[in-house]
Amino acid sequence: MVSDADRDAEALIRDMLAAERPDDGLLGEEGSQADGASGRRWVVDPLDGTTNYLYRFPAWVVSIALENQEGGLVGVVHDPLHRETFRAMRNGGAQLNGAAIAVSGVERLDTALIGTGFGYAAERRAEQAIVVSRILPRVRDIRRAGAAALDLCMVACGRLDGYYERGLNAWDWSAGSLIASEAGAAVLPLPGEPFGLAVASPAIADDLAALAA
Repeated sequence: MVSDADRDAEALIRDMLAAERPDDGLLGEEGSQADGASGRRWVVDPLDGTTNYLYRFPAWVVSIALENQEGGLVGVVHDPLHRETFRAMRNGGAQLNGAAIAVSGVERLDTALIGTGFGYAAERRAEQAIVVSRILPRVRDIRRAGAAALDLCMVACGRLDGYYERGLNAWDWSAGSLIASEAGAAVLPLPGEPFGLAVASPAIADDLAALAA
């Protein structure tokens, strides 16, 4: 699903970046793309959680990241409904509304609250249901908010202990994974296709990734 808000927000962000950072590249969910000459690229999800937005379910965010050849440099995820802005810089820690944040530090998977997300294709959902059935008995519980960038920030500030999902695109995870990493989370790519991540407090990250693989 896509809304006018997705397209309008991306156009606004694209025009601002073109004016302020004309040499940088750009990758946007709604089709904006530019190569750039600076070696840096902005990765933009103008509205992560579009279905939530259209249903007036209060879990959607704007996600913007800046990358170079070595990975993420800056990540910002803004939740306008709750007036929360998560941000991080490489090697600079992570913050929520200007205050430092950190992962929960949970040490056992069976006490961990885990987030995940689901695709829209029926065959993908069937595969994800099998993974959920494997993970759910091993954890405290599972939550599904419907916005990957927001889930990653929930790990960063300790509202979730971990998160996993397959079928992600760069705009889904680029900002949020940097914020989670700078807050102390382990960020582990899941092997195979489609691309996926397991992101969690370090003590449970390997076990979560193994179950989600």
